[in-house]
Amino acid sequence: MKSIVIFASGSGTNAENIIKYFNHSAVATVVQVLTNNQHAKVLDRSKKLNVRTLVFDKKDFLLESTILNVLKKEADFIVLAGFLWRVPAKIVAAFPNRIINIHPALLPKYGGKGMYGMNVHNAVVENKEKETGITIHYVNENYDEGAIIFQAKVLVESNDTPKEVAEKIHELEYEHFPKVIEQVILKSNG
Repeated sequence: MKSIVIFASGSGTNAENIIKYFNHSAVATVVQVLTNNQHAKVLDRSKKLNVRTLVFDKKDFLLESTILNVLKKEADFIVLAGFLWRVPAKIVAAFPNRIINIHPALLPKYGGKGMYGMNVHNAVVENKEKETGITIHYVNENYDEGAIIFQAKVLVESNDTPKEVAEKIHELEYEHFPKVIEQVILKSNG
């Protein structure tokens, strides 16, 4: 059984979905949720699901080896579920092809620093895109540039608001993210 550590910065709906999915998996389990936001709702969601949490600061993450040491002890795989900081090179190097992120657009479009959440959906609507979707990818040292694992698309109607686009994206995230994580883990074993 592989262990997953999730990084999240916000409400934690994707983290909760992943935790619940792997509660019934023979492949992996979520052992801990780490956050850089002491007020993140993901902390409450995780505690209700009996998953340990840890709040950390930039120094622990970027300068010291505090978080790297936690990960080496706890994680076989790392999942970013709404985590907004760039992962330091030392963590990427310690977990090659074992850090998975989800992006709420079809990369390479609408990726990079500052392109998250409603910023992405606003840009998609403003640019009158006909489709958008999710991209699940490996993490490297740059924002949203790791190798793509999976993409799923959804149509953007001409009258869709950014909020409606966000709802469509969330449905894709909930449907696909846990399954793709599981497939990556299974593939790494074989």
